Amino acid sequence: MRIVVLVKPTPNIEKVRFDMEKGLVDRSSVKLEINPFDLHAIEAAVKIKEALGGEVIVISMAPPNALNALRDAIARGADRAILVSDKVFAGADTLATATTLAAAIRKLGSFDLVICGEKSVDGDTGQVGPEVAELLDIPHASYVVRIVDVSHEVIKVVSDFGNAYYLIKLKLPALISVTKDVNVPRKPKFKDLMRARRAEITIWRFKDLAQYLSLDEVGLQGSPTRVVKAFYAEPRARRTVKIKGSEAIEKVIELLSSEGVL
Repeated sequence: MRIVVLVKPTPNIEKVRFDMEKGLVDRSSVKLEINPFDLHAIEAAVKIKEALGGEVIVISMAPPNALNALRDAIARGADRAILVSDKVFAGADTLATATTLAAAIRKLGSFDLVICGEKSVDGDTGQVGPEVAELLDIPHASYVVRIVDVSHEVIKVVSDFGNAYYLIKLKLPALISVTKDVNVPRKPKFKDLMRARRAEITIWRFKDLAQYLSLDEVGLQGSPTRVVKAFYAEPRARRTVKIKGSEAIEKVIELLSSEGVL
């Protein structure tokens, strides 16, 4: 079974720089780590490979400094990793990102299953996975909390839709996006870290995917979403009130009522 895992290396939001004029995150300004939800996607893929055989291929659209994050994916059980990286991909919204990733999957060739995390901690949209599935014209299930059964033909999963859990059966090839409840990611062992350190990461530029997409579909020019304004939220200082005397309780109740707490 050939399983593709879509991984997004994400920055530490507290340390990353922002281009306030363009409304973009400068992902090259800090070390990138695998999006926490994608760790569960890698674990799910590795478990399926252990049960049915095959290979796990990680694909990520990210800047060049994401190589270490992809080596981490290999250390966690992926067989190989592909970094899709080019300046023309910069500034992509969810649609342009999904279009680029779908093109990379098409270039890869045949596949049985695509797995991704439900969302990224820096974007929080949950849109890329389903968009990739639609672009590839394959069935998909989101918010998967449990993989019930999987074979070379079908996969059965339980999805959390908030108000109810649904048992969904998908014919392969298909895509699922998983939540943090689906499993507990394993910790890489020393031998896995050494294997990942020696692994060669494949890098695909736009020219390598030109057969499957055009320049007007990628990056900023391929993004229908526009950031109109970006700004830092200014921290507000705490307000303190000193209350003395026998009327303290009444004063506290009055203050809480005025703030809508009571």
